[in-house]
Amino acid sequence: MLNCDTLIRNATVLDGSGNDPLLLDVAVLDGRILEIGAYLHCNAPHIIEADGLCLAPGFIDVHTHDDTSVIETPAMLPKISQGVTTVIVGNCGISASPVHLKADLPDPMNLLGKREYFRYPAFADYVSALEAARPSVNVAALIGHTSLRNNCMDRLDRTATNEEVQQMRAELAAALASGALGLSSGLAYSSANAASTDELMALASTLIGAHSIYVTHMRTETDAILDAMDEAFRIGRSGQSPVVISHLKCAGIANWGRSSEVLDALERARTSQHIGCDCYPYAAGSSTLDLRQVDPDVKIEITWSTPFPTAAGRTLADIASDWNLSQVDAAGRLQPAGAIYHSIDEDDMRRILAHPATMIGSDGLPWDQHPHPRLWGAFPRVLGRYCRDQKLFSLPQAIHKMTTLPARRFGLAQRGAVAENYWADLVLFNPHTIEDSASFADPIRPARGIERVWVNGMLSYTAQGLTGNRAGRFLPRGATEWLQ
Repeated sequence: MLNCDTLIRNATVLDGSGNDPLLLDVAVLDGRILEIGAYLHCNAPHIIEADGLCLAPGFIDVHTHDDTSVIETPAMLPKISQGVTTVIVGNCGISASPVHLKADLPDPMNLLGKREYFRYPAFADYVSALEAARPSVNVAALIGHTSLRNNCMDRLDRTATNEEVQQMRAELAAALASGALGLSSGLAYSSANAASTDELMALASTLIGAHSIYVTHMRTETDAILDAMDEAFRIGRSGQSPVVISHLKCAGIANWGRSSEVLDALERARTSQHIGCDCYPYAAGSSTLDLRQVDPDVKIEITWSTPFPTAAGRTLADIASDWNLSQVDAAGRLQPAGAIYHSIDEDDMRRILAHPATMIGSDGLPWDQHPHPRLWGAFPRVLGRYCRDQKLFSLPQAIHKMTTLPARRFGLAQRGAVAENYWADLVLFNPHTIEDSASFADPIRPARGIERVWVNGMLSYTAQGLTGNRAGRFLPRGATEWLQ
């Protein structure tokens, strides 16, 4: 008879492959899955009767800005309450390390929290801090292009010199040697928009031979989106690296209906390169309040404002009316600030979400005063609203997008599957009741239907709340196995 730490009996196992589920038992020992089978006989101090509930690999949130929250608020309730067991940080060109600040935080690095949270001049320092904090979730990290520019340039409104690019390459190489996943960029932001394609290609050449990845918030998601995609693919080729397009969307009312065109371009590129994307399951995005994105035809909600904290949760239109100003002028008074932009077409989002190349990323902003509901609800929303209720894809396909697909693409070794000898990152959920509770009006609410979550074999969350166990680890880069 087997000896194990935990035995989960009679679970409907979705292993992450996309195959149909099977009714099985799962035995866990020393943080790993020891054995999977029907009617296992095992001595275990912890026996869970699943009664047919779904058991899946822990969800991998491929697009987060949790860089500092995993250290400052290591319980990570917004994520683990969704069934997320691994977060990928450092997206959109902004990472908490390597960073050495000379002045104030450049936009949008302020999305990652207060100035004092940036205390990791080398990526190895960040890894050490993660290990000391021991968050509830595993953490894998990209290195942000904007963060590197901040370190090596006197100002960010120009392209980098050859000497500055070499300094950035050296910092990126050191981070890769310490286990970072690869490079991310946020070329739509003013802090990186002046960077030339050549600057990015030169920096991406550091990735050659490193089995790493290039992830990008493209230069634009509006009219010139196809040109921005071509640029991303060129940068990926220069680094001989797979490319992930962050939060793929057709932004702005004038671009609604272009998702088929965009996905056709993605498919053409996938015939000669490893290309993928992520998507959040909402028809609204969130970032800093950018005057260039203020459109009276788009509903804009304020998520935080340094000079006017009471503006959080209100619409820009209402604030502008109260102040007897145009929305652009009101936005200028509110800055620095954050905002939710209702600028995405639901049909476009659904089409991108359903595409086989698409992974799920929350893009949640944990330090926002009145955050976008995706911070607390993205993964249950996919499983409840779009999978069960709207039948956009099957349950095995939905789980695949959240688990095996991202684990293989980002090189997370022995993660993302219910398989023997894999790490026991597991989520037990009720497929009939799972749904997001967070809304735009009331965004800080845990989801329903998540029964239990294990991280590295440790029960960390139940339907009653946090258990107090924090078992997350830093996940260094492994070999990518690209699934098309």
